[in-house]
Amino acid sequence: MKIYNELLTEFKRGQTGYSTIAIIGQSCIGSVAVMLALKNEMPIALRFFLVLMVTILCMAYNAAVLAHLKAKITFNLLIVSVVFSVITIAANIL
Repeated sequence: MKIYNELLTEFKRGQTGYSTIAIIGQSCIGSVAVMLALKNEMPIALRFFLVLMVTILCMAYNAAVLAHLKAKITFNLLIVSVVFSVITIAANIL
């Protein structure tokens, strides 16, 4: 929890710059997750569910940045988006 609070404090300090960089990074990670989900041999319903979830989470973060929501909400959406995308990538690589 200490690391989370330190990262949140740093994010609040430079929210404009960090948000801009994070949009690029998490969008790229989300794109890779979607690409791997679509290429993988799994049931079509599961593929599209993963694509839907990655897209919703990425767009939720982007919307939070554009709406200038509180730093904590924006930061939490970033973490959820990146973690879900990374899990999707890992699941599709294995």
